[in-house]
Amino acid sequence: MLSRRDLANAIRVLSIDSVEKANSGHPGAPMGMADIAEVLWRDFYRHNPNNPNWINRDRFVLSNGHSSILLYSILHLTGYDLSIKDLKQFRQLNSKTPGHPENICTNGVDTTTGPLGQGLGAAVGMAIAERTLGSIFNRLNYNIIDHYTWVFVGDGCLMEGISHEVCSLAGTLGLGKLIVFYDKNNISIDGNTKNWFTDNTEMRFQSYNWHVVNNVDGHNSESIIQAIEESKKISNKPSLIICHTIIGFGSPNKSGTCHVHGSPLGQSEVILTKKQLNCNSAPFQIDKKIYDQWDARKRGERIEFEWNKKFISYSKKYPKLALEYQRRIHKLLPENFSSEIDNFINSIINRPENIATRKSSQNTLERLGSLLPELMGGSADLTPSNLTNWSGSQSINKNFSGNYIHYGVREFGMTAIANGIANHGGFIPYTSTFLMFVEYAKNAVRMAALMKIRHIFIYTHDSIGLGEDGPTHQPIEQLASLRLTPNLSVWRPCDSVETVIAWKYALERENGPTALILSRQNLKQLNYSNINIKNIFRGGYIVKKSIDPINIILISTGSELELSLKVFDKLEILKYSVQLISMPSCDVFDKQDVYYKDLVLPKIIKKRVVIEAGVTNGWYKYIGLNGIAIGVNNFGESAPAEKLFLKFGFTVDSIVNKIQKLFFDKK
Repeated sequence: MLSRRDLANAIRVLSIDSVEKANSGHPGAPMGMADIAEVLWRDFYRHNPNNPNWINRDRFVLSNGHSSILLYSILHLTGYDLSIKDLKQFRQLNSKTPGHPENICTNGVDTTTGPLGQGLGAAVGMAIAERTLGSIFNRLNYNIIDHYTWVFVGDGCLMEGISHEVCSLAGTLGLGKLIVFYDKNNISIDGNTKNWFTDNTEMRFQSYNWHVVNNVDGHNSESIIQAIEESKKISNKPSLIICHTIIGFGSPNKSGTCHVHGSPLGQSEVILTKKQLNCNSAPFQIDKKIYDQWDARKRGERIEFEWNKKFISYSKKYPKLALEYQRRIHKLLPENFSSEIDNFINSIINRPENIATRKSSQNTLERLGSLLPELMGGSADLTPSNLTNWSGSQSINKNFSGNYIHYGVREFGMTAIANGIANHGGFIPYTSTFLMFVEYAKNAVRMAALMKIRHIFIYTHDSIGLGEDGPTHQPIEQLASLRLTPNLSVWRPCDSVETVIAWKYALERENGPTALILSRQNLKQLNYSNINIKNIFRGGYIVKKSIDPINIILISTGSELELSLKVFDKLEILKYSVQLISMPSCDVFDKQDVYYKDLVLPKIIKKRVVIEAGVTNGWYKYIGLNGIAIGVNNFGESAPAEKLFLKFGFTVDSIVNKIQKLFFDKK
């Protein structure tokens, strides 16, 4: 008769063997959390290994992502498409078992984790998505969306500041279907945490409005079951289950120490540990009886089958709701989306306004909001400044079926939470703050790009043009940093038309996030009578050109394009032949064919100038080492915007004089 410990030990030995074969990894936490995992996944976790993307499955987040082999072992044992061969390839090139869980390469992984605490943020987002989506689509006797979000966290996750941001908000929102297991083993890489982590975690989470179950024996299944059942009864608060465990449980010489955290046990200790666990099988060998007890495929098929029957009945009773639900779950835009956007662009061209691009963005939201109910917006306590709300915005803080989140001053937490919303499905999240404060959120922005999710970042107050707030608020290097992030598309539009096109690109993009960099100050709208609108979608295009032969190319973005037009006119007066380029998105332009890029930036023309109020380093690939970069390569100052632009050389005369001196002065 197999005991629960026998079943948990299957996780332990697979984890030990995988780390040992890779000669790399973290065996301690998987060995310590195996008993918790056995209870959760075999008794409570609702999923279908044959359909890892079933929408109403429970979600599982391994926030302490270095414990990845714990999750891989569970997925293998329960019947996911993850073989012993895959476990043997743990941490190897092109494997389905990378060093930290990645949702883009492993079925059954609901979100990429690794940077500690971010998984906890994503889990809060998933719980928000579950409750909000259910509030929109569920009807009496038809709970189409009804699942839990389960999370494993370690001491490191709770030391990270992001844990405060996201857990504070989760408690405020009363996310009752969010249940977190805290693996309290008191060990981190540097040793015993009593020297640097002495928080009263129970009181801390109670102050957040969480239900807390303390002093759970993480190696006693009955204690774990009781804690879970108690937590499931609490519907108006998230729950934290504090499980006291021994890191490296079963290792005679290394358990309870930092030495088992991030290194293989070593062959001699593996032998001793397996003997201690009464698991003397060869590496990667699991008894068939254990596989039979772990296999979740039949149960998963049955659970999903029952849900499918309910959904068929739901579809007959609420056909419009069912169709809308399926559209959103399958990430499809409405059929009339493109035509609506095109009509909106034409209306802007015909009725030009000189407004800030942050206002242009809000106008776009006003037009799209009712068309795209899946938009889930939010701002880090800057809604009146970011202009991220519209007339149909309803706060989920007050209405569970709303479409807007007041995140409070939590830039990092906001971004990680919205990543979780995107990963859950059913929503397209957009989040916002000042461009300067992307610094707080940058690691979660990077995670969105790594996961290739559709998350739209709105960053306003994009330059020294915000003025008197001074260098602490004036972004200088942030735009260049975002442009350097792989798989992040960055747009800095110059007016309302480019702003709408940037929104359209972001919404249609299915394989990554998009950042919209928007101005505080009003900008003059271009004359679009001679511009092919389709070329704007190519990231860079010709705004205006003199009669050939061209001898100067001007490149500009955003708020500086208006200035560049004036520079263009002055140069023409001085008898120079000029081609002016707007480059709202460098990454999109870089993807165009060689012919188009040479049309916009002809190789033959070497005299090139870029005008943008930020650091200049990234522009030399377009202007060459001998080009002129008009930018800001030191921190700003506190003063009215017009005086700052004068100080930093953003005037027609200053720029024209530089061009003449460097390109045409023969002395």
